[in-house]
Amino acid sequence: MAEPTDLNAVQAQTLIDSLPWLTLFRGRTIVVKFGGNAMVDENLKRAFAQDMVYLHHVGIRPIVVHGGGPQISAALAARGIASEFRGGLRVTSPEAMEVVRDVLTGEVSAELAALINEHGDLAQAVSGETQGLFTGQRRGTVVDGEAVDLGCVGEVVAVDPTVLSNLLDAGRIPVVSSIAPDGDAPGQVLNVNADSAAAAVAVAVGAVKLVVLTDVAGLYSDWPNRDSLVSHITASELAAMLPGLESGMIPKMTACLEAVAGGVDKAAIIDGRVPHSILLEIFRGSGVGTEVVPDEPAEPTGIKAG
Repeated sequence: MAEPTDLNAVQAQTLIDSLPWLTLFRGRTIVVKFGGNAMVDENLKRAFAQDMVYLHHVGIRPIVVHGGGPQISAALAARGIASEFRGGLRVTSPEAMEVVRDVLTGEVSAELAALINEHGDLAQAVSGETQGLFTGQRRGTVVDGEAVDLGCVGEVVAVDPTVLSNLLDAGRIPVVSSIAPDGDAPGQVLNVNADSAAAAVAVAVGAVKLVVLTDVAGLYSDWPNRDSLVSHITASELAAMLPGLESGMIPKMTACLEAVAGGVDKAAIIDGRVPHSILLEIFRGSGVGTEVVPDEPAEPTGIKAG
């Protein structure tokens, strides 16, 4: 028999160290917003799929919500449709919306579900149109003080979690694409922000945590000073910082605020460029990104900080 090595001891200790978090999260739902570099890098996509399978097999109930900005831009360009952005938001014509729907449901969701299902028949791709999951409402934006019509762009104003609860109870991993029927215009579909959609899902299903993947290590209080990474912040502290953040970070941090305001215990943004960062976030006491918590939790939940 081979002699034990230091590496064996480290691996065993890593497993033992995860035991408290396995105990606390078992049977609970975690919503993960899949995005950033992890969506386009093949190795990161496969690592993400492995993470979801791992969570499932240790008794955690993951739900994945995703967008698909890079894939949408590429598909629009291939069809000769120009991508236009106003105030950092995509202007979506009815013609472009058909492409958005095809890419999100037929490409991104299908590929991610297939990667998860390489490890067993686990993932089920759904969209905001599936069994009335989302109800959307059209929204515009303001650029230089003027209202701008974004076309078929909206926000999620209601979530019926029945389809997600049924899938989770059946031992499946829902993979949700961020499109929503327009509640004010039957037959019309809207492109909705995936960060906000993930927060709405987390609230609706009573998730214990929302995790948002991005392309930075977390929230910086003095960007681009790399020493100003914030590891833990309350909702009120974040709300005070929000107006001064970089435009790309605002929807992600707003989603974290929406989640904890809606009763989710904790929300975190983490670096999706790091393989298996989700496991590091969930099964380590310190976490790896920026964690957002309510100002005054109603009562202790026993769930870790991070």
